[in-house]
Amino acid sequence: MLVQFKRSTVVLLAATALLAAGCSKGDGGTGGDGAAPPRPSARELQERWWAWADAEPGEPNPIDDPDGRLCVRGQASDVWFLAGTHGGPARRQCTLPAGTPIAFPLVNLTASKGDCDTFMGSAGGSATLDGKALDPERLDGTPVKGRGPGALACGLWVRMDPLPPGTHTLSFKGSSGSFSTSVDYRLEVADR
Repeated sequence: MLVQFKRSTVVLLAATALLAAGCSKGDGGTGGDGAAPPRPSARELQERWWAWADAEPGEPNPIDDPDGRLCVRGQASDVWFLAGTHGGPARRQCTLPAGTPIAFPLVNLTASKGDCDTFMGSAGGSATLDGKALDPERLDGTPVKGRGPGALACGLWVRMDPLPPGTHTLSFKGSSGSFSTSVDYRLEVADR
């Protein structure tokens, strides 16, 4: 009886381990305990986004993208960046891998503290995913490297958990002062 009990315990523990491993892989980017993966700090997020947007000097970049064909350029495996425009509207289609968190600014700037304060004083925007409102976060005057001495990054940002495979519609707009941008994305999320 003791041998059967030990064997049953081993089988039960193995089944529990397999179940836990399966849950952690298919839980939308959270760990097996339901906790979300760590998010980059405001500084890291903005530094990485600006480096991504500026990655190819002299070449069209994702901000200039007329239709989404540039959205795959320079993407990292731990976050997928999207871009607004240098002003005005855009309509883009983009294919991205499942399991990757998404981040984008509704409106953003790198500048001095005074310019960031002025910019953020009138900054506003909104975003919807598949018709549901998303909550932007305000990132005020964060020091960033690679943008000149004393440069600060500021903006209204949205960070999203990984999307399930399939087609999604994302629309966002942002403005500050006389500047405004708006983008409609059709996102195709593909299994890896």
